[in-house]
Amino acid sequence: MKLFGWKSAGRGLLRPVHLRGQSARVQLTRQFGAGMNGGAAHGQWPRSYEDQVRRLYLENPVAQRAVRLVAEAVASAPLLASDDAALALIRATSGGQSLLETAAVHLLLHGNAYIELLPGPDSHSGGGPCELYALRPERVKVETDAHGWPVGFIYNPGGAPATIAPEQLIHIRSIHPLDDHYGLGCLGAASGAVAVHNAAQKWNKALLDNAARPSGALVYEPGEGAPLSPEQFDRLRSELEASFAGGANAGRPMLLEGGLRWQALSLSPTEMDFGELKASAAREIALSFGVPPMLLGLPGDATYANYREANRALWRQAILPLSSKILHAIAEGLQPWFAGLTLTVDLDHVGALSEDRERLWAQVTAADFLSDEEKRAMLGIAPPAAAPTFDAPPEASPEP
Repeated sequence: MKLFGWKSAGRGLLRPVHLRGQSARVQLTRQFGAGMNGGAAHGQWPRSYEDQVRRLYLENPVAQRAVRLVAEAVASAPLLASDDAALALIRATSGGQSLLETAAVHLLLHGNAYIELLPGPDSHSGGGPCELYALRPERVKVETDAHGWPVGFIYNPGGAPATIAPEQLIHIRSIHPLDDHYGLGCLGAASGAVAVHNAAQKWNKALLDNAARPSGALVYEPGEGAPLSPEQFDRLRSELEASFAGGANAGRPMLLEGGLRWQALSLSPTEMDFGELKASAAREIALSFGVPPMLLGLPGDATYANYREANRALWRQAILPLSSKILHAIAEGLQPWFAGLTLTVDLDHVGALSEDRERLWAQVTAADFLSDEEKRAMLGIAPPAAAPTFDAPPEASPEP
């Protein structure tokens, strides 16, 4: 079955050429400067995907915990499949990676997930794939025809690029309103809040390095004498850094010579707002990835009544939609080998949704106008198996 190109037959001239992702980035670079495509300029946060992952995800605890919270829940969710062999293929570990967890991380960060169908030894005779492996999304490029329709994929792991046939790769992407072929991840939207959070963390670290309190000023009052010479100034500064700066020297008394007076300084109210600024940035990071801030241990957020409500909201609004997107795409990609394959999350075995299930059972049980068979059908429970019946042996005819 040809998955790509069939739409363009007879329709290619009826629609404009799609704007490719690389062309879009070139136009944005020309319009807004080099900071949009590569390293961050002064006062900006990184824009390229690899820089964002290194500086805004690997170094930020809030962003990393939010992504891992969603991805690990997607990987551990109980599944229902119409074919046990397909379920075992999805649950299997390939190259040390968990398929569902890796695909969820790629979708959250990059907006695209590419799952390669590795052929088995009997693939030449129509056998199905033996492994499913998620490729790094920044290494995959969608190849298009002259009219902008996708016709294949090019994978570049750093060496020679390899062409992957469309039927051997499953492309899952989040919606991107300005790109026809690539999805939009959450890391770009959270990059500003992550950069602010990292800057506030560095500010607090600098305060710890300076005796964990606001610094002061050493005032020199010469009176009738001469001002400090450059040699005296340098010696005084080096002695201050060696003997009084840092957490190990906090609270050490200072012995001043004549003409020197220590003037303690305090932070202004604007500077003291860094603590609140950091907490606000952390809440924005959690919001970008769909995680309730309460689950990340962030104080001051009164959106959810309690932890249990926040956990249920996480499943309903983030984990289940992402799981459905990934499972439906995998089921569609495996249709040539597993006809009619369906993959869903078993909601009856999700502990965070137990209260919703109990409420539904109570409502259905109280509906007296429904029969037992209708109630079981509404709850998704199969009807009970009929008890086996045995025919009574024929009675023996009386002897004459």
